Amino acid sequence: MHKCKVRGASNNMERRRRVGIVGAGPSGLLACKYVLEKGFDPIVFESENDVGGIWSSRTIASTKLQNSKGTYRFTDFPWPQSVHDVNPSHTEVLKYMKAYAEHFGILQHIKFHSKVIGIDCVGESLEEMKSWVIWGGNGKPFGSSLPLSKGKWQVRVQDVRSLSIEVYEVEFVILCIGLYSGYPNIPDFPPNQGPEVFKGRVVHSWDYSAMGSEKAAEFVRGKRVAIVGSQKTAIDIAAECAKANGPEFPCTMVQRTTHWTIPSETLLGINIGFLYLNRFSEFLIHKPGESLLLSLLATFLMPLRWGISKMIEFYLRWKLPLKKHGMVPELSFFQDVSSCHTCMLPDKFYDRVEEGSIVIKKSKTISFCETGIVIGDGRLEPVVEADVVILATGYRGDHKLRDIFDSPALQKTITGSSSIVPLYRQVIHPRIPQLAVIGYAESLSSLSATEIRCQWLVEFLAGKFELPSVSKMEEEVRVWEKFLRRHSGGKSRRACISNFHIWNNDQFCKDMGLQSRRKKGFLRDLFMPYGPADYTGLLAD
Repeated sequence: MHKCKVRGASNNMERRRRVGIVGAGPSGLLACKYVLEKGFDPIVFESENDVGGIWSSRTIASTKLQNSKGTYRFTDFPWPQSVHDVNPSHTEVLKYMKAYAEHFGILQHIKFHSKVIGIDCVGESLEEMKSWVIWGGNGKPFGSSLPLSKGKWQVRVQDVRSLSIEVYEVEFVILCIGLYSGYPNIPDFPPNQGPEVFKGRVVHSWDYSAMGSEKAAEFVRGKRVAIVGSQKTAIDIAAECAKANGPEFPCTMVQRTTHWTIPSETLLGINIGFLYLNRFSEFLIHKPGESLLLSLLATFLMPLRWGISKMIEFYLRWKLPLKKHGMVPELSFFQDVSSCHTCMLPDKFYDRVEEGSIVIKKSKTISFCETGIVIGDGRLEPVVEADVVILATGYRGDHKLRDIFDSPALQKTITGSSSIVPLYRQVIHPRIPQLAVIGYAESLSSLSATEIRCQWLVEFLAGKFELPSVSKMEEEVRVWEKFLRRHSGGKSRRACISNFHIWNNDQFCKDMGLQSRRKKGFLRDLFMPYGPADYTGLLAD
C-alpha cells in the first residue's frame, strides 16, 4: 500500500493564506511570483524535476519560439543580451524560465517530483454551488480561517519516485496545468481500421517529443514516416524527418484541415503586429461587451478587415507554393488567426517539400491498414506506406482539467455543456469557489496574456475588487463563447484572444482600477503594436 500523509498549515502558515499552485511551467511561475508579492504562502506542485513545463522535457529539438523574443517575455524580466536570435530556441527559452524562477525566489516554493492526482473541495455541496447568487456564496476569495470551517481544498500529491501520497490542505488552488501536455488527443477509428492493424510503430507526438533529439532522430532515420496532423508540432516533426532522411525516405504529412502558415513575422514588408496587435486593428472586429459606438465602427470597418485578410492570403499564395501542393486553406487568414491556428514555418520548409523530402496529402478521413495509412476511401488514393506513424493530433486540455477533480459533480461543472471551458475572464469558474485556472486562454502573445491574468487574480485575492454576480459572470461567458465561434468559422475549441488581446487587457486593467492605455500619445496608442513591455510595472501604477 502507498504511504499517505495529511499536511495542513503550520502555526506560521495560519497567519498567511496558503495557496496551492499546480504546475511549474510559465503560468505556474508567474502565479507563484505574484502570489508571493502579495504576501500569501504559495506551494507549487510539479511532477517533473525542473521548471518550464513543456519547454523542459517535451519539446521537439528543432522547435523555436513562434513569437519574437520581444513579444514573448516577462514584463519585468527582459531577455539576457546573450540571446541574439529573434526567435530563440527551446533550450534558450528554458534557460530564460529558470533564470526568472531563480531571480524572484520561486524555486524554494516548488515541490518537484510531485504529481497532483486529485483535488477536492471540502465542505461545499453541489446544491450549495447551484444556489449561489455571488461567487463562493460570500463573494470572497477565501473562506473562514476557522480550523473546521468550509472553504478548503485538499490536494492529493504523489511522489513520482517513491509513489507515496500526501494530502495538502490549502485555502485557494490555482491550476496551471497547460493545454499541450499529458492528455494526447487520439482520433477515433472504425473497428479493425485503427492502429492495432498496422504492423509498424504508432506513437503520439507527446511520446516522440519525450525521446530527446538524438533518440528521436534515430527513431525516424532510414524509415518511411507518416505524420497525421497540420499544426506546428506536425510541421516541426516533418522538418526533422526530412533533415534525417532527405528524399531517399520522404516523410508524408497527412492533413485533414489545412491552416495558414507564415514564413516570418513580416508580411509584405509589414510586421504582423501592425496588422493584428494594435488598437486600430481591434476597431475592425466586434468584441464581447463592446459599446454601441464600437459595434457600429466595427461594422463600418468590416471591408477593411476583409481586405487585410485577403491581402495576406494573396501574399502567402504568391510567396509559398500552396496551390501546387494543395495547401490553400478553406478558412480565411482572419478566421485562422482568430482561432489561434496560424503558425510559423520552420526554416526552408517548402524547400524540403520541393525537393521531395516532405510529401503533403489532404484527406478528411484516415484509417490504418497493415502497411500504412489509408486516406479517403482507399480507392482514389493509394495507401501511404509507412514504417512509423506519428499522430500529431493535439491534446485534450479540457479532459486534463476535468480529471484533476475527484468529485464527478465538479468534473461536470468545470467543463460545462460545450467544448469551451466556461471561465470568467478566462480565469474564474462562476460556480467553483476558491479556485482559478491560469494559462487556458491562448493568444499571439501567450506569456503576456498569462501575466496580466495572474496580476488580476492576486489583486482579487488581496481584496482590491469584487467579482460580479454569478449570473452576470455566466452571461459574459456565453457572450464570449458566441464571439469565439462567430470569428473562428464555428470550428474552434480554443479560448483564443489573439485578435482582441488589447481589449481583453483593458478589461483587466479597469477591474483593477489601473490605466488601460499604456502608450504616450494618441497616435502611438492607436497604431503601435502592444507588447509585454507596455505593461511593465502595471501593479506599481
